[in-house]
Amino acid sequence: MHPNLSERSRKVIRLANEIAHEYEQEYVGTEHLLLAIAREGSGAVAQFLKGQGVGEDEIKDKVDQLIKQSMEDTWVFGRLPGTPHFRNVMAGAIEEAGKFGSKEIKIEHLLLGLLREKGSVAETALADLGITLSQAQKAIAKLVKGKEE
Repeated sequence: MHPNLSERSRKVIRLANEIAHEYEQEYVGTEHLLLAIAREGSGAVAQFLKGQGVGEDEIKDKVDQLIKQSMEDTWVFGRLPGTPHFRNVMAGAIEEAGKFGSKEIKIEHLLLGLLREKGSVAETALADLGITLSQAQKAIAKLVKGKEE
């Protein structure tokens, strides 16, 4: 794990690992990270998602739909692990933390990293649920201003 992850972000990544196991997958993908963020359910990200009318159930339904569709579209044996998207999300989260002047990578930075990763299951699910990167950046900036995670 990245040394600058906040304790809650570490918890979310551990949850993402658990969720990947629940899905019986041998990789942690963006969809698992998004579900973990929703399941953790506290702080600025939870406030933002609630304000958008999006909760864990809506995210899970959308992710399940996208995974099912992906599996139906897959005609070769096996699937490529989602690690490249996951690495890109982490890199994006680090950049977002820098923009916010944060030395720690917090859950809100993970969410923004997910929204930056075009074509990932998580970004597609969020877009289908009406959540955009610019909208999230503005709302989260307001929510975290003057608050600690």
